[in-house]
Amino acid sequence: MRILHTSDWHLGQFFINKSRLAEHKKFIAWLLEKVVEENIDAVIIAGDVFDTGSPPSYARELYNQFVIGMNAIGRQLIILAGNHDSVSTLNESKDILAQLNTHVISAAGDCLEEQVIELNDQHGEVGAILCAIPYLRPRDIMKSAAGESGEQKKQALGQAITDHYQMLFSVAVKKRDGLKKTVPIIATGHLTAMGVTTSESVRDIYIGSLEAFPASAFPPADYIALGHIHRSQIVAKSDHIRYCGSPIPLSFDELGRQKQVLIAEFCAGKLKSVEPLYIPLFQPMQVIKGNLESIEQQLTELYGCEGIESDHKEAGNFHEGLATWLSIEVETQDYLNDLQQRMQLLTEKMNVEILQLRRAKKQRRERIESDSKEILAELNPMDVFERRLALEVFATDAEQEQLARLRQLFEKTVAAIDSESVNEN
Repeated sequence: MRILHTSDWHLGQFFINKSRLAEHKKFIAWLLEKVVEENIDAVIIAGDVFDTGSPPSYARELYNQFVIGMNAIGRQLIILAGNHDSVSTLNESKDILAQLNTHVISAAGDCLEEQVIELNDQHGEVGAILCAIPYLRPRDIMKSAAGESGEQKKQALGQAITDHYQMLFSVAVKKRDGLKKTVPIIATGHLTAMGVTTSESVRDIYIGSLEAFPASAFPPADYIALGHIHRSQIVAKSDHIRYCGSPIPLSFDELGRQKQVLIAEFCAGKLKSVEPLYIPLFQPMQVIKGNLESIEQQLTELYGCEGIESDHKEAGNFHEGLATWLSIEVETQDYLNDLQQRMQLLTEKMNVEILQLRRAKKQRRERIESDSKEILAELNPMDVFERRLALEVFATDAEQEQLARLRQLFEKTVAAIDSESVNEN
């Protein structure tokens, strides 16, 4: 039995006003090819198939096209909801997709048996049992009690998640015993496990209650396919508990490690191996750091005429003709109000687009640390806000308009708070 584990597609995402449609199209076409080439029996998407609860129509089309493609090659598909997914949106087509060999699990329900699914191999024989666990919303698995402290709520939620996993695992064991056949039990999850490395694009979940779930609380499943964290990684040094990561970089800080899906192979009812299948980078992206002189040198070396030509040779058809999306972090002690214009002039003949331009993280941190030494009583809210704005670059006309709107909104917020305080007194 061979299972392909993927997650966090975020169909419909806009990345600094850039659509990811072309990348997702290429990824889905690539994935369908690999499912056949790698002799995969079933595919699990462990949450966040969409980027928002109301995805654009083209994102829904991609979703449906993938389901149709999987059905056409005769492979089973299991789709779990993530914290970005809407239960109602996934449920819209759930019954129709069930006729296309696709199981959609949008939320934890009262009927545990519905979340325990038999995974069939290509011959129609049961090859594994899946505890299909989506993102667990607190309201779906627990009831709040009046007067609970924050710590008590945190403990109650952790226990509720643990109990849900254990109950489903017990149902799966009974189902396996009824088969009178040795098959592996697989579990899924869409949460933050303790000790993992996140990225800028990951939205915290269970804020104010449960921040991370201990790996020791998972049931003894043969493989646990997790979603939510966009970097692929092993959890708690346990090779069978895995995050596969997102298939495309959802933030610049996810560059540097090639994206992947995972293939879990089972033999004689046990996990035999977990192997990464590396995904091509469908949209060239790059982070450039340094002082102005260093940045100019790096850009010339990478994206001068020779650099562009060699980049296309290495990337093949995926990158041909595509402009590289850049994040530029400038190390400078001076406030350069013409920084945007300098970068545009420098790159105007290069096949690149600057999506992000900012001061280096170290300098932003040093500035914050310096400001924090001031006595807070000496500063009003607007002073603090202006100090934070000074760490960003607002160079273009559009950015200056954005800056004006930010100031206006902040002033309104402060005024509203001051008004409430006066009324209370």
